[in-house]
Amino acid sequence: MAETHLQGVEISASQFLEIWHHYDSDGNGFIEGTELQNFIEELLQARRKAGLELSDKMKAFVDQYGQNSDAKIGIVELAQILPTEENFLLFFRQQLKSSEEFMQTWRRYDTDHSGFIETDELKNFLKDLLKKANKPFEDSKLDEYTHTMLRMFDTNNDGKLGLTEMARLLPVQENFLLKFQGVKMCGKEFNKVFELFDKDGSGYIDENELDALLKDLCEKNKKDLDINSLPTYKKGIMALSDGGKLYRTELSLVLCADEN
Repeated sequence: MAETHLQGVEISASQFLEIWHHYDSDGNGFIEGTELQNFIEELLQARRKAGLELSDKMKAFVDQYGQNSDAKIGIVELAQILPTEENFLLFFRQQLKSSEEFMQTWRRYDTDHSGFIETDELKNFLKDLLKKANKPFEDSKLDEYTHTMLRMFDTNNDGKLGLTEMARLLPVQENFLLKFQGVKMCGKEFNKVFELFDKDGSGYIDENELDALLKDLCEKNKKDLDINSLPTYKKGIMALSDGGKLYRTELSLVLCADEN
């Protein structure tokens, strides 16, 4: 049971996953509201039962989220406070410092421009991050990391990761893609918007056209999008572009709802 795992001095990757799935009871990729309050309550109980002190990180977490019923955390925030063995999630997060860097990385590894990172592409991505950090690894470890990443982030179980799924590696507050969840449109609507803002009919959107499109979206969706964050949105989305040219496929990753 997830509660028993919370008593562990060190939690294995599979126990960590069990805890995550247990508390993200609606499977939306976040622990929020009642789920988060239950988690905090049961974490405190489990540590007391096991005679374990709360770590400094746990204390700070409880202070920050304990009384906040509107708060939400992602899988990486959970990994920061639980004593998980070989915490490779945090390691990968450290290598991706910002949304912009994440988007550039995504573009580099979605080699076939399918809009997804498939198993082999994911493996290359993880291998390069390990090399970049000078971390020695065996092939079996790489396979294990790839498999675990898929289990953690592949929310619709199709064996590949979409941009929004993969973006869960970013901390919730820095993940600007979350902001676009509420404004995603169907394919037909997206195509209309793309054609409207591709003023010169070039087949791609440049930085100025994107600026106009985002301003329009911010005006229409004030609840989800903040006009003051426009430079951040623009920078992150342009990181998906091909030398300043943002093609339909790339922009659709941010603005188009998944149509399963």
